[in-house]
Amino acid sequence: MKTILLIEDNAEILANTGEILEMAGYAVLLAENGQVGVETALATRPDMVVCDITMPVLDGYGVLQIFNQNPQLTGIPFIFLTAKTERADLRRGMELGADDYLTKPFNKTELLSALAVRFQQLRQDMNP
Repeated sequence: MKTILLIEDNAEILANTGEILEMAGYAVLLAENGQVGVETALATRPDMVVCDITMPVLDGYGVLQIFNQNPQLTGIPFIFLTAKTERADLRRGMELGADDYLTKPFNKTELLSALAVRFQQLRQDMNP
């Protein structure tokens, strides 16, 4: 079973999105801010991360920068799920190395499809 780390500071979105992922067959780790997310990732090394951008303590951009700089975390697919809809925000996320950028509100099909695509790409990269 693939494990997804969900980092989101809104408790309702965190719970609802976590439930969607669990119903789709994923093991889900929940983190209420970026700092907790990084600590969780270091302790468990998830298969993928879904992360908000605007959060207290450590924002999503900071989380992704830490992932990019830490050898224990590099290579984990990283998807932003955020209310930041400006083109500049999307560009910044992609330039930092995000694998995908989904905006809120989202539908579960969109989220699950993005996850499936990333896992498919991982399989292809591992079995060229």
